[in-house]
Amino acid sequence: MAETKADRGPDLSLGTPIAKLTDGGMVSGHVGDDEVVLARSGNDYFAVGARCTHYKGRLARGLIVGDTVRCPLHHACFSLRTGEALRAPAFDPISRWRVEVTGDTAFVREKLTGAPAAKPLSATPESILIIGGGAAGSAAADMIRREGYDGPVTIVSADSDLPVDRPNLSKDYLAGDAQDDWMPIWSKDQYDERKIELVLGRRATTLDPNTRTVGFDDGSKRQYGALLIATGAEPVQLPIPGAPKVPVFYLRSWADARTIVAKATGATRVLVIGASFIGLEVSASLRKRGITIDVVAPDKLPLERVMGADLGRFVQAIHVANGVRFHLGQTVASVNGNKVTLSGGDTLDADFIVVGVGVRPALALAEAAGLAIDKGIAVNEYLETSAPNVFAAGDNARWPDPHTGKNIRVEHWVVAQRQGQTAARNMLGRRERFDAVPFFWSRHFDASISYVGHAEQWDSAVIDGSPSEKNCRVTYSLTGKTLAVATIGRQRESLIAETELERTRT
Repeated sequence: MAETKADRGPDLSLGTPIAKLTDGGMVSGHVGDDEVVLARSGNDYFAVGARCTHYKGRLARGLIVGDTVRCPLHHACFSLRTGEALRAPAFDPISRWRVEVTGDTAFVREKLTGAPAAKPLSATPESILIIGGGAAGSAAADMIRREGYDGPVTIVSADSDLPVDRPNLSKDYLAGDAQDDWMPIWSKDQYDERKIELVLGRRATTLDPNTRTVGFDDGSKRQYGALLIATGAEPVQLPIPGAPKVPVFYLRSWADARTIVAKATGATRVLVIGASFIGLEVSASLRKRGITIDVVAPDKLPLERVMGADLGRFVQAIHVANGVRFHLGQTVASVNGNKVTLSGGDTLDADFIVVGVGVRPALALAEAAGLAIDKGIAVNEYLETSAPNVFAAGDNARWPDPHTGKNIRVEHWVVAQRQGQTAARNMLGRRERFDAVPFFWSRHFDASISYVGHAEQWDSAVIDGSPSEKNCRVTYSLTGKTLAVATIGRQRESLIAETELERTRT
């Protein structure tokens, strides 16, 4: 059924009583054919596009913080004054309209055009080279151009495909709900339009910080004015004992996902090794294709180490209710043909195996170059490595987190994107500390979990609500200090928890 204007709320051009808008309040409506949100921050009124430019989340269900609005889906942040996408995962701005307050009524007038003027740069390196086409690398290239830098920018990626929206690989793409043309972050033409050179299928092998030179596996070399190492992480390879005839796959790239999708056609049984986020998301996606899924892991509960026993039991119950079979506390003892024998003695059939037992940061390039390493590439609060003009961001970077007071490394897509954005600004002399609160989301069939903060350990996990009803908040604390919050069905509450954690500094 076609949406009517009534479905889209009031016509905001006709006026809205300001009494309806408390500080931090929003009203959804439309102006002509455009969906618009009228928002109030203090005594200022703003009108902006109603949808996040990432996955079209409804901004009116989000949160106003100062003169910004945050999306409830994946915590993208936009300026209400300029429409600019301030924080990933959104890159594109939202539209703006002029607001006129007359008496006790706010009227939304004409749409505003033009982007805000870029601030003058305090550093202009001769060129910028980005090694890695994942979350951090692509977000950095985008921000470099948005900041107004017009010098040469190059991304060199070991993948043969365009940089993609990687979280979708284990979710919608593997389930068959995402088309191929949805996956690239940008098309090749969009890189060309931004004057970003994209070099695919080439791996960096050497780095000489003294001569500012990077060598590649084809024998070529490139010099840089500023360098970002965004090589991410690589799947932990698990030896499969025995004589397997079944294919064994890992999921990290779009090529990996396409291979698994092709093999899933006609498959009836798949073994997933590992009850991590990637293993469970693969299980859920392949189960949607009607494939029988067996999950084998040494853990007592899925995700217990990251989210605790209560959410671990909830996630397992969701999977079991959808037909996934778990073999926990066990490992693969041997594989003979397509027969898999577990350490507990059970035997399973499998058409193929997917291994998802974690990743390790890709450190070879940095180690060989003599950069400081601390369970990752050691960076300071500006994401600078121990070598001048060399930055690191994403899954390979370990940084001083002001919220926990520790050096941490996390493997979250949005964190990598935000680090790429901060590194980009700092390569241009902005001297901006990276202090974002980590955020990630994970989907399991019809249940989505949002997680803000970082809790490697905790002595208290307090649940408000009911996981089984898909409506809860779990607060993880250590010695009375809140470190992280997980929510199910409480998107706005997750945003509020994020802002509360942002106020904590050690």
